[in-house]
Amino acid sequence: MNLDKYIKLALELGADHAVEFATDQIAFDSRTILKCMFGCSDWGFGHTCPSRKGSLMPWEYEKVLKKYRRGIIIHSTDKKISQDVSFEIERQAFLDGYYFAFSMSDCACCEKCTGFSGAKCANPKKARPAFHSVGIDVFKTVRQFGLPIDTLKDMSETTNWYSAVFID
Repeated sequence: MNLDKYIKLALELGADHAVEFATDQIAFDSRTILKCMFGCSDWGFGHTCPSRKGSLMPWEYEKVLKKYRRGIIIHSTDKKISQDVSFEIERQAFLDGYYFAFSMSDCACCEKCTGFSGAKCANPKKARPAFHSVGIDVFKTVRQFGLPIDTLKDMSETTNWYSAVFID
């Protein structure tokens, strides 16, 4: 499986970086749920977060995601670009016959998640879990590819947004 086509497309669509990964290069760590539960204001509200009813737990996501062999990691300093690019890569891979292609990206569909008002998701066909909310240590994963990521010390620093598309 050659994923160069999707890397090129991601860059054309505005990603700062796009790299191929093998699933065994993904650093799974179920401790990510602690950062979600005790540090994220979306906990209990967001439609794509692990607190939503019926969500898989990180160790369950790991089992499912390890069924894939490869994928693309997408980096952008713009959250919406990261998500839009990941959706388009998923769509294109699906059209190319990779019917299990699945993107993950911190949701940027709505200005404010409708979950905060108790309403149903406004974009259920596009809403996906974030790369980090499914039990993936994004720091460890992207650093092995030389991609930029640091703990932010204040809000004036550039945020690096990461999405992934698992393709099989």
